[in-house]
Amino acid sequence: MQIHGNDGSLLADPNGPVYYNGMYHLFYQYNPHGALWDVGNLSWGHSVSGDLVNWAALGNALDPTAPFDANGCASGSVTILPDGQPVILYSGIDAERRQVQNIALPKNPRDPLLREWTKPSYNPVVPLPADVSADNFRDPTTAWLGRDGLWRFAISAVATGVGTTLVYRSADFLRWERNAAPLHASRDAVMAECPDLFPVAARGAEGLDTSARGPGVRHVLKVSMPDTLQDYYTVGRYDDEADTFTPDEDVARGGGDDDYRSWRRIDHGHLYASKTFFDARKNRRVLWAWVNESDSEADDVARGWSGLQSFPRALWLDPAGRQLLQWPVEEIETLRRGRAALLGAEVESGGLREIGGIAGSQADVDVVFEIPSLERAEGLDGNRLLDADALCGEKGASVQGGVGPFGLLVMASGDDLREHTAVFFRVFRLLHGEYTVLMCTDLTRSSTKAGVYRPTHGGFVDVDIEKDRSISLRTLIDHSIVESFGGGGRTCMTARVYPEHAATSSSHLYVFNNGSDAVRVPKLEAWELAPASVNVVPEQEEEEEEEEDGLAASSNMCTSSVY
Repeated sequence: MQIHGNDGSLLADPNGPVYYNGMYHLFYQYNPHGALWDVGNLSWGHSVSGDLVNWAALGNALDPTAPFDANGCASGSVTILPDGQPVILYSGIDAERRQVQNIALPKNPRDPLLREWTKPSYNPVVPLPADVSADNFRDPTTAWLGRDGLWRFAISAVATGVGTTLVYRSADFLRWERNAAPLHASRDAVMAECPDLFPVAARGAEGLDTSARGPGVRHVLKVSMPDTLQDYYTVGRYDDEADTFTPDEDVARGGGDDDYRSWRRIDHGHLYASKTFFDARKNRRVLWAWVNESDSEADDVARGWSGLQSFPRALWLDPAGRQLLQWPVEEIETLRRGRAALLGAEVESGGLREIGGIAGSQADVDVVFEIPSLERAEGLDGNRLLDADALCGEKGASVQGGVGPFGLLVMASGDDLREHTAVFFRVFRLLHGEYTVLMCTDLTRSSTKAGVYRPTHGGFVDVDIEKDRSISLRTLIDHSIVESFGGGGRTCMTARVYPEHAATSSSHLYVFNNGSDAVRVPKLEAWELAPASVNVVPEQEEEEEEEEDGLAASSNMCTSSVY
C-alpha cells in the first residue's frame, strides 16, 4: 500500500506529513514530467488519507513558479500555528540557483483537503547566509515553540566549510534570526540532509507534540547522509535556551565523536530522507521515508514512474532510553485477509517449511523463533561488529552456521528457490563470552533479472539473547518492497526486490533453518494483505461531492490496487 508516483513521474522525499482537521496529509518531492530525478522540475506532490492506508492523489501543492523557487521546490515541513492554520516552510532553488527558505499558506484554510497554496511575494523569508554555500542550505524541519514564545526550526547547511545543523528563531514566522550556536555540527561529515528534531517520552510509547519539553522528555536528532544514503539518529538532550543538542552517547564517551555516521541507523536497508510527524489523532509519532528504485533507469522510464514511500511506522523510545523502537502503524492490520499459522513447530537443521494458503506477494508475517541452546554459536571478533553488511555478505542465508541462519524466505519462486529473498538471524559469541544477534536481508538471489542491485543488508539487534532465548521478526511484503522489524522493532530493514517469476507465477513463503541445531517456532501468523487504494485521482463528480460535504479520501473512496 505504499504511495508511489503516478504515470510518468518520480516520487522522492516525504515532506510535511501532518494531521489536520481529521485528515492525514503527505506531501513529497515530485517530478511530474518524468520518472527520473530532475532538480529543475521538483514540485510538491500531495496525497490525503482518512486512515494512513488508503490515499487519494490531489493536485500539486507547490510548483516552481516564482523567482525564489524557479529551479525547484525542494524539501521542507508543515507546521500548525496556534490559530490552527498550517504553513509550509520549504527550500526553494532560486533563479540564481541559490538555496533559500520560503513559506506557503493555504489559499482556503477551511478546506480540509488543503488543495491550493499561495506563495507570498515577500519570500524568501530566510535568504542564503554569507557563510553558507549556495547549494548546501536546505530541508527545514517542522517548527516548534520555545518557552520564550519564539518559533524555531532546524536546517542543514555547510557553514564555513563545516557540515552543521543550524537553528533559526522567529516571533511571527516571517522574520527569522539565526542562533549563534549550531544545534549540532560535525567536522567529519561535510553535509547532512533532511534533519529532524523531535521529542520522545522517556517512558511509554505515547508520542509528543513537537513543542513538548520538560521533565520526562528526551529528544532525537536524525539526519540523512548523502554519501552513504543512510539515515542516522541519536537520543540526547536539547537545551531549549541555548538551542543546542548533545547526544547522550557522546556524553557517555566524554564527547569528541561528532560524526553522524557513528550514530544509530533508522533502517539498515534501502531507505532514506525519513520524516516524522505528531499524530494528534492517536497521540503517536509516525515516520515516513523514501524508498527509491534499485533496478536501472531504463526500467524506471519503461515503468513510467519511480520511487515510493515506506509503510508508515509508529516510533517511541525503548525502556533503556538508548534507541528508538519502530513498528508498522496499526491501521495496516485492517488490510489483513485470510490467515496461515504455524504453532509449536520445530525446524530441524537444514529444514524448510512452506507457509501456504496465502498470497506471498502481499503479506504480513509475524513470527517468534526460540533457541533451545547457544552452545554452537560461532565465535566473532569484536572488530566485525563495525560492518554488519559485510558480515551478512560473508555469512549469507545459504552458509551453514551454528545458531542460525534461521528466518524467512519471501518472494520465493517455489520449490526450485531460484529466486528468493532471505530475512534471517544469526547468533555469535564474542571473545568475552557475551552473545550478539545479527539480522540480515540477503538479496543475492532475489532476482535473475539483469541490472538489479542485489546487496546484503545487515544490522545487530540489541536484545539479550542469552536471557530471552527467543527473538521476533515481523515482515511486510508488498510486491517489490520487503520491510522487516527484528526484536520488536529494535532493528529495521527495508529492501527492494524485482523477481522475474512474479510477472507470471505466484510467490511463496517459507521458514528455514541452516543452523547446526533445531530452532522452535512457538508462533507464526501470516496474513494476505488486501490491496489498498493508493494515489488514485478522484473523478470530477466525486470531487464535487467532496466540496459539498467537506470529506474525502475515506477508505471506500478509491478502488484500485497499488500496482
